[in-house]
Amino acid sequence: MSRTEELKQRRASAVATGVATRGIYAARAENAELWDVDGKRYIDFAAGIAVNNTGHRHPKLLAAVAAQAEAFTHTCFHVAPFEGYLDLAERLNAATPGDFVKKTMLVTTGAEAVENAVKMARAFTGRSGVIAFSGAFHGRTLMGMALCGKVAPYKKSFGAMPPEIYHAVFPNAYHGVTTETSLAHLEQLFRSSIDPERVAAIIIEPVQGEGGFNIAPPNFLQALRKIADEHGIVLIADEVQAGMARTGKLFAMEHAGVAADLVTMAKGLAGGFPLSAVTGRAEIVDAAPLGGIGGTYAGNPLAVAAANAVLDVIEEEKLCFRAEEIGQLIKGRLFAIAERQGMEALGDVRGLGAMIAFELVTDRASRNPDPALTQAIVAEAEARGLIILPCGTRANVVRLLPPLTTPMEQVDEALGILEASLEAAITKMAQAA
Repeated sequence: MSRTEELKQRRASAVATGVATRGIYAARAENAELWDVDGKRYIDFAAGIAVNNTGHRHPKLLAAVAAQAEAFTHTCFHVAPFEGYLDLAERLNAATPGDFVKKTMLVTTGAEAVENAVKMARAFTGRSGVIAFSGAFHGRTLMGMALCGKVAPYKKSFGAMPPEIYHAVFPNAYHGVTTETSLAHLEQLFRSSIDPERVAAIIIEPVQGEGGFNIAPPNFLQALRKIADEHGIVLIADEVQAGMARTGKLFAMEHAGVAADLVTMAKGLAGGFPLSAVTGRAEIVDAAPLGGIGGTYAGNPLAVAAANAVLDVIEEEKLCFRAEEIGQLIKGRLFAIAERQGMEALGDVRGLGAMIAFELVTDRASRNPDPALTQAIVAEAEARGLIILPCGTRANVVRLLPPLTTPMEQVDEALGILEASLEAAITKMAQAA
C-alpha cells in the first residue's frame, strides 16, 4: 500500500467527512512545486486557494517568521500589543484604495474579516440589512454562509440563516446578465424586499472566487459606489481571494477606479500563515464599541511578520506585473486551445491578471454546464502532475491560481499538462457517451 492510500484510510476514519479534501498528501513544497508523500511532483496551480501568491516557502517570509519566533510567538494583541501589528496596519491603510483616513483591524480568517466588516457597518449606520450577490462566497461561519450566493454545499443542512440578508443578481456577460440587468434587480430588491434606508452594507467580490471567477464590470462597481453614497450604505469589497496582486493590481477594485468603504483581506495577505484584515474609513472601523471586535489569535505575531514580508516581496519582485505576464500567457494558450477543432467544450475563458478560469459546456450554442467534464479535467491534470481547482455555481468552471513567483518555464510546462488533460478528458467523455 502506498503512503497516500494509507493516509486516505486514516483520514476517512479520523477526520470529519464534511471537510472536503483532495487525494494529494503533501510532503514538501518549494515555490510553485509540491511533492506528495510518495515522491510525486506537482506544479501547484491552486496555491492553497490563492494563498501562496509569493510561492511556497518564500525565503523572505521564512526569515521574517523565524526572526519573530526568536522574539515571541503570541501575546494576544488585547493583552500586550506589538509594533509589527502597527506597521502592517499603517501599510494597509496606505495601500488600500481611497483618499481618506483609514484604520485597520487584524483577525485570522477571511470569514472573520467579513463578519467584522458587517459588524462595523451595522454599528456605524445603526441599520441591520446586508446585500450580497448571487454566486458570492464569503465564508462558512453563520453570517458568512448567509451571505454566500450558493446553497450547496455552503448552506445545505445548516438550518435557518440570519435575517435581513438579501441577494442581488451578479453580472455575468457570458450568460447575458448585463450591468443594467443587475442594477435593475437591485432596484427591484429595494422596492420589494428591503428599504435602502435599512441597508447597512453592500458586500461584493470584485472578482468572484468560488462563484466562477466572474468579473464585476467597472461600470457596475462604479454604480454600486453611487448607490451606496446616495443611500448612506457602507460598500464592502471582499478582496480575500482577488487581493494581494493576484489580478495585476494590489486590489481588484483598482481596475474599476472605485474605493470601497471597507476592504476585507486574507489568503495571500500572509503567504500561508493565518491572517486577515479589515481596512477602511476610520469613522466606520471605529464605530464598534471598545472590546466589540478582535480575538485571542487576531493578528498573530508570526502571521503579521509574514504579511509585512509579503508586502515587501510584492513590491520588490513586481508581482503585479508578474501577475499580468503570467495571466497573458495562460489566457493566450487557452484561447488558442478553444479555437481548435474538437475543443467546443471550452465555452468561455476569463480572468484578470493571474486569476484565470475557463467554463466547460456541453455545447457553445446552449451554454449548458458540463460539471462531469470539469471533474474529469481536474482528475486528469492531477494524475499528470498539475493541481487545479473547480469552482462555479454550476460546478463547471476550472480556475487557475499559479503563484505569482512561478518561473515562466513552469507556467509553460503546466499549460502543456493542462492541454493534454483537456484532450484526454474530452476524448474519454466522448467515447463513454
